[in-house]
Amino acid sequence: MDEQLPVSSSSQSNPSWSRDELILALDLYLRHRDALPSKHHQEVQDLSVFLGKMGRALGVTTAASFRNPNGVYMKLGNFRRWDPEYTKDGKSGLAKGNKDEEVVWNEFASSPAKLASLVSVIRNTVNLGEQLGSQLQQVDEPDIHEAAEGKVVTRLHRARERSRKLVENKKKQALAKHGKLACEACGFDFKATYGSAGEGLIDVHHIRPLHTLEPGQKTSLDDLALLCANCHRVVHASRHWLSLDELRTTMSQPVISPSG
Repeated sequence: MDEQLPVSSSSQSNPSWSRDELILALDLYLRHRDALPSKHHQEVQDLSVFLGKMGRALGVTTAASFRNPNGVYMKLGNFRRWDPEYTKDGKSGLAKGNKDEEVVWNEFASSPAKLASLVSVIRNTVNLGEQLGSQLQQVDEPDIHEAAEGKVVTRLHRARERSRKLVENKKKQALAKHGKLACEACGFDFKATYGSAGEGLIDVHHIRPLHTLEPGQKTSLDDLALLCANCHRVVHASRHWLSLDELRTTMSQPVISPSG
């Protein structure tokens, strides 16, 4: 029979674990996969403190007890449920948990290098929270779906895309090279369609893999692509953000009319 983990009454009022929190907990779980640390273990204590710091940086909480060590310990037990190395002998792990635990496990447990890079980005971004200012506490945009890598990296990504200097330099580069601002996915040119009313209009999309982003790291113009507003929204329309190749592939698929 699996060990019964104590329930913390103080954790019940906290919101469900976010994608970022689960990613950090998974990292800790995998580093102690064979023998989970107790709630008194230093790494469990440290993660509890960091999750509180991240919650405050994102504007999620001001509570001092946010994600206490007992809650972190329980979350490690939740991941056992999805670990084939643990369940192969008939064990089941801690049943109650977040619906995203399985998704995060499937996304990152078998990609240790990607997970390590992402954990580094999340931690470095949160640790530079005061320097980044409003970038981490920006309001989530309704038509931009949070990426699989979590809210911290999503907000860092969007801050890069909204950088006025980067946007203007990317547009100047395209005009110098092609003489126009055309979508790199579908070819749409606002000026060609709308005349002077569409001059200068185009979105800038950051194409660098999210887990490789680092706060303060210089973004080159080659990390950016020009997209029309429609294509840019499609890229961000689901948790799996489409690459440019995937976006172009969607446009090659036949469109089925509502009437069939």
